[in-house]
Amino acid sequence: MDTTLSSPSSAAATPDDPAAPATGRPRWPYAGHGQQTLAWASALITIGAFLPWLMTGVGTFTGMRGAGTWTVFAGVIGLGAALMRRRRLVLIHAAGIAAIAIALPVWQLLHIISLVGFQGWLPGIGLIMTLGGGVATARATLELHATR
Repeated sequence: MDTTLSSPSSAAATPDDPAAPATGRPRWPYAGHGQQTLAWASALITIGAFLPWLMTGVGTFTGMRGAGTWTVFAGVIGLGAALMRRRRLVLIHAAGIAAIAIALPVWQLLHIISLVGFQGWLPGIGLIMTLGGGVATARATLELHATR
């Protein structure tokens, strides 16, 4: 009786294939290169929504008083998408999240500039983190698209 076919260790790496993982499964639920970048970028987007987006003489305004609510939703969805194994689904989610996390902070900046100009306010760290997370998500989208 041949025990090599029924052995649970038959999925282990063989000397012929040193790149195969020892357990037969990848350690990260891997859909493509850029998936870990998507996870970190989504965390930046989620955290950035709770931090100040606008600093004025009156006080600071968090993203949760405006467009940051939508970026929190996008960031949490991005964290879930970073754990999926289907590359096409991860790619679609990453593209949508990048669009949201770039468009909303840019719209917020343009809206404030149209209202008061450049006097009396500064962009907060939350706005910068959210915009940076959106750019990193766009980068992850390009990395995922390049993976075949």
